[in-house]
Amino acid sequence: MSRIETFYHRSVVTVMLVILLSPLVATLIYAFSSQWGSTILPEGFTLKWMTELLRDPRFLIALEHSLIICFGALALSVVLVLPLMFVIAYYFPRLDSVMNILILLPFAVPPVVSSVGLLQLYSDGPLALTGTPWILIGCYFTIALPFIYRAITNNMQAIHLRDLMDAAQLLGASTWKAAILVVLPNLRKGCMIALLLSFSFLIGEFVFANLLVGNRFETLQVYLYNLRNGSGHLTSALVISYFLVVLLLTLAANTVNKDKD
Repeated sequence: MSRIETFYHRSVVTVMLVILLSPLVATLIYAFSSQWGSTILPEGFTLKWMTELLRDPRFLIALEHSLIICFGALALSVVLVLPLMFVIAYYFPRLDSVMNILILLPFAVPPVVSSVGLLQLYSDGPLALTGTPWILIGCYFTIALPFIYRAITNNMQAIHLRDLMDAAQLLGASTWKAAILVVLPNLRKGCMIALLLSFSFLIGEFVFANLLVGNRFETLQVYLYNLRNGSGHLTSALVISYFLVVLLLTLAANTVNKDKD
């Protein structure tokens, strides 16, 4: 590759990064600006908005609620989906094409339409779940399913699951012992990618959280919606805060993966 081509590719990558990061950088600056209205640059910088946000008990409770729902949905997804994926990949590989269609069904129906149906089903009766975190965990499970299934399926194909299982069984391991002790450790990175993708999507979900639970179990997105008539600086601080939560979890996951390599 010539120097001109290398320079061109680097320039394109730099421009794309600038375009992608510009909204985030602008939000970050606005979150720490004392006043930014009629001038190109902020008139000053302050920690007032971030401090006010961190001292607000509603924000801390909303953050706790969001983490509980997201982690609960992801834990449910891994416990239920991972064994099913192994059975399909090892025993019934022809069902993979059917699963590829089924996992896309949650995105085929708009969230508003799904919410109306869920409200009619779970507002009363023996399973009155509306307004509780349980209905959100169930909804988020269906949303996370495509991310988890696709990422882990790709990982299973990359490690040549059937060859790995055959080798373990030749050495005397039973099917499930080989799955737990041999296959599962090799799926660690795929699981981590799936969980991080799902978490970053779920923590920003608003429609289900607002319609099914609302203020009765306020999440970060509902809290952000309730701040719409307040200070824009405080809203920007909130956006930066949950971006930092995702970033810190991503860095922690990468550190754990590197330690185990």
